[in-house]
Amino acid sequence: MITRRDAIKLGAGAAAAASLKLPAQVSPSVPDLCFMPAREMAELIRTKKLSARELMEAHLRQISRVNQKVNAIVTLVPEDQLLAQAKAADEAVSRGDKLGPLHGLPVAVKDLVDTKGIRTTYGSPVFRDHIPDADGFVVQREKAAGAIVLGKTNVPEFGLGSHTFNKVFGPTHNPWDTTKTAGGSTGGGAVSLACGMAPLVDGSDMGGSLRNPGNFNNVVGIRPSPGRVPTPSELGWFTLSVSGPMARNVSDCAFFLSVLAGYDSRSPIAIEQPGGNFAQPLERNFKGTRIAMFKDMGLPWEPAVRDAVRSQAKIFESLGCIVEEAEPDLHEADECFLAWRHWAEEADGRELVERHPDLVNDYVKWHVAEGGKLTGPYLSRIEEKRTRLYQQMRTFMERYEFFILPVNQVLPFDVTAKYPTEIAGVTMENYIAWMKSAYRISTVGNPAMSVPCAFSSTGLPIGIQIVGRHHDDWGVLQMGYAFEQATRLTEKRPPVAA
Repeated sequence: MITRRDAIKLGAGAAAAASLKLPAQVSPSVPDLCFMPAREMAELIRTKKLSARELMEAHLRQISRVNQKVNAIVTLVPEDQLLAQAKAADEAVSRGDKLGPLHGLPVAVKDLVDTKGIRTTYGSPVFRDHIPDADGFVVQREKAAGAIVLGKTNVPEFGLGSHTFNKVFGPTHNPWDTTKTAGGSTGGGAVSLACGMAPLVDGSDMGGSLRNPGNFNNVVGIRPSPGRVPTPSELGWFTLSVSGPMARNVSDCAFFLSVLAGYDSRSPIAIEQPGGNFAQPLERNFKGTRIAMFKDMGLPWEPAVRDAVRSQAKIFESLGCIVEEAEPDLHEADECFLAWRHWAEEADGRELVERHPDLVNDYVKWHVAEGGKLTGPYLSRIEEKRTRLYQQMRTFMERYEFFILPVNQVLPFDVTAKYPTEIAGVTMENYIAWMKSAYRISTVGNPAMSVPCAFSSTGLPIGIQIVGRHHDDWGVLQMGYAFEQATRLTEKRPPVAA
């Protein structure tokens, strides 16, 4: 693993090394402060039963103890700054100030998102020392809600690929088996959650980057509908890439989405619905709800993944759902997704390739080269095809309220491999072909969530992908919550965090 630079401080200092002492007001039934649900952390701070400083000290201690094993947090805000912010949060509580929903909570930020005064590398050697002078949109909302930015989580270079490694920091390791990948591109964030190093993390998802890391690390990630979390950018009308939350459980994921979501006029596709709606109770009666369980999607699968997800039909039936074997035909989404990914990456990366050809990786170069070949007539045909796919999915979802399938087609693979090159004897044509079950859903724009559903015989996490109707993010969260309550798998912790 690449040695971290001197600027990265991982929990050093007396406060982080000190023994964790829970305040007397906290119930002794809480075995470990760092694994407490984020909603409970926020409520304890609000009611003065837990101080933000004690919470920060606990997380610094956990980072100091665990992060060296997994390499998830790659830039940590200096300890004295974090403790000073936590102290200020406690003083605000004492004064009776109006508090935001995340007041005093540490939040880890994906290293693709700009953070004012905090190094942001995008996983690229070109930006290894880059310090932005302004916060990205999701960070603005986190801070406005009272969160304290803890640091930055590891990503693949420019977020390309669902395996977190780069030349600046090296790979992030799966906490359930450190010889395996953590997925990506929000891999560092997912591992931070799984290991109790952060209660909430933000992320982004074009082809599965909020869903697959959740799937590989036994945590929860939701890809919201495009425009649900406004992300002002130069490609304002682009719908494939979205921002969203990850958490250790569905309730916390919804809680965090309530902060990140909500209208903003800077995004032309922003959904005009208050984000606070997502903080409501998630309970719902699903009796009679019709659900489609995937067949095979015309894709190759590792049997452990396919069988684990299909076996969950009994869980949905126990919730009162009507489960039928059915799936939409989305195979044409593969061409659509790749075309628009090439287009977006060419727009974003062409200048980088020209200026730094020796520093950017092969994925960037491939997308830029392919994007340069695209023509207007071809893209118009692609958009017609994508619109037809949307209509097919809409019609399918008129019968079924939810569609259930795996997040991706494989178990977590060797951390030294760049990507799976074959599945069940079928050669993968490129570095993201093993993610088709995720990026086909991205292409049609439906909200989708990864929730833990099983463990393989080798102890590796397997997630289930719950897809909802157009713009029904709330329904997806409700179904995810009901499934989670029935399985209780999000309560399990990985070995390295014990």
